[in-house]
Amino acid sequence: MEQSRKRAKRGRNTGSAGRTSRPRQAEVAQLAGVSQATVSLVLSARTDGKAATISKETRQRVLDAARSLGYAHDPAARRLAAVRNNLLGVFSFTATFPTDVQHSYYPFLVGVEQEAAARGFDLVLFTGSSSGGAGAAGPDALSRVRLADGCLFLGRHVPRAELKRLVADGFPVVHLGRRDELEGLAWVGADYLSASRAVVAHLAALGHRRIVLVREDDDAPASADRERGFLEGLEETGAETGPAAVLRCADPVHEVTAERVRALVADGVTAFVAEETDTGAAWRALDAAVREAGLDCPGDVSLALLGSPPPDLAGGLVPTGFDVPRHQLGAAAVRLLAALVAGEQVHEPLVACEFRTGTTAGPPGRRP
Repeated sequence: MEQSRKRAKRGRNTGSAGRTSRPRQAEVAQLAGVSQATVSLVLSARTDGKAATISKETRQRVLDAARSLGYAHDPAARRLAAVRNNLLGVFSFTATFPTDVQHSYYPFLVGVEQEAAARGFDLVLFTGSSSGGAGAAGPDALSRVRLADGCLFLGRHVPRAELKRLVADGFPVVHLGRRDELEGLAWVGADYLSASRAVVAHLAALGHRRIVLVREDDDAPASADRERGFLEGLEETGAETGPAAVLRCADPVHEVTAERVRALVADGVTAFVAEETDTGAAWRALDAAVREAGLDCPGDVSLALLGSPPPDLAGGLVPTGFDVPRHQLGAAAVRLLAALVAGEQVHEPLVACEFRTGTTAGPPGRRP
């Protein structure tokens, strides 16, 4: 009986069958008759001076022992030994999995995942924003992202002080979207200026001279860039400019009404342009107001969208405007973050947006 127990114990120590735990390097060393340091040198495939002193016979004995025990590298241990984890964090300041809002984050994340996989990184998704935003958890709300080698941030509104602290500490950080107001923060972005100018140029070429931009009332860089490009487009084409050309709304649903649209059209406005946001509120409100006002699009009034249409857009119309290159932006953000993690100084240029002709813009029509 005692001999049977000894044989069973030897079986657990010298083979992978029946084990309930991962074989350790110490067991490989014992079986091969060498030190654990030698096992570590052989199994890590090092090529420095210390590894070169190990004979071929010893190396083979270690490999045979590891194979017989079913030893496999522990990825966590290897990463800790290399300092880096090969993990990139993704943190969104807006709920990543909304249940009542259709927004644009999914294509970004697809680009992020594909590029990270191609570069040998795993992703860690930090979801604290879903319970009230990163800023709601106190001054150390972002400290947990340090579990990764670097972190990619998404969202229109960010806790600036916390991001500044990460940058000051030298932690690799990239924001997806322009954030040059935060000194030292790396970011990638789309060329909204050129794209917005191109939309205005298209409307002007159709004959429109009174064009109004409908946008949400905030100072997010993406909104500011779109407005700047819109105003530059008006000046370049000789269209009418001035304060009345931009309609900022705290609540587009209640402020962009059928009555207001009728009044603007009666005053000579022939085209409206809406900005794209996470919620699509400006476009949805404008489109609904035009329909409620009984105006035909593009017969009576033309519409354009500075960005991609909402994914749940109904009605058969394809808004004239431009498409945001979300896959490309996600991939560019990962490339930049991977370079920062490696200690490289690189620059990712603005990503161009593709103009979309759509079906909502035509020559100025009749006025009601």
